[in-house]
Amino acid sequence: MSRPVGRHRARRDTGIRALRRPAVAATAAISAVSVSAATYASATTNVAGPAQADLQVGARTGGAGAVQAADSGLVADAQAQASAAQQAVRARAAADAKARSAAAGRATKAAQLRTQADSGAAAARKAAADKKAAEAKKAADAKKAAAAKKAADAKQAADAKKAAERSKTTTSRDAQRPAAPTPSQSPAASTPTYGGSPQAIASSMLSSYGWGQGQMGCLVSLWNRESGWRVGATNPSSGAYGIPQSLPAGKMASAGADWRSNPATQIRWGLGYIQATYGSPCGAWGHSQATGWY
Repeated sequence: MSRPVGRHRARRDTGIRALRRPAVAATAAISAVSVSAATYASATTNVAGPAQADLQVGARTGGAGAVQAADSGLVADAQAQASAAQQAVRARAAADAKARSAAAGRATKAAQLRTQADSGAAAARKAAADKKAAEAKKAADAKKAAAAKKAADAKQAADAKKAAERSKTTTSRDAQRPAAPTPSQSPAASTPTYGGSPQAIASSMLSSYGWGQGQMGCLVSLWNRESGWRVGATNPSSGAYGIPQSLPAGKMASAGADWRSNPATQIRWGLGYIQATYGSPCGAWGHSQATGWY
């Protein structure tokens, strides 16, 4: 097996072996010097005693120098090993610092990417929520507009139907009314001129048609609904005119030429119409309550 070299050899030389190396080297050096000295002494047997003493002193001095040189080599070797170890520690520390820096950089980059992803996801969620809200508002507005249009159409249809029914009622009432009473049917020719309020005039005429004052309440209610007892009351839809709402208005001319402005003439015509059609003011009022017209 080959002997270890380099750093491993340096580690094996530590301890007792390292301590033994100077002594071994010194012993070897001394032995070599002694051998050399002995050889030299044998070769020079004619040298005197003082010369031999000087040779021995030189041999001892050379052995000490060899020991000192060996110690210096060991110190240099130890210093080199220590320097190499320090360099290795520094290199390891630098590598560790570089690895930690790289790891920190990767962590920072990952955190930035997560933040960007979270921000993008939040923006996407907000955009989706805004879009959904806008679509819901648009649908609600459309629904509201459709409901408003439907209500407007329904109202328009109801108004048209009401107008048609009113027109139909007016036409029916005009068709069902008998012709205006002739002078022979009305006691106008033999009655005096009346004065006072329209209701007072009507009350004074009741007996001429064979009715008592008990009919006056029905007559008041009937013409309150029709005209409010106003001489010039005009229905804008049908053209009915006067206190009794004659339709057409010219029918009242049979009761007097002043039918447009004289309440007595209008009341006389109206009472004749009620008598010929319903028999009494209460009969006319009952019909009006049932149908809305008389």
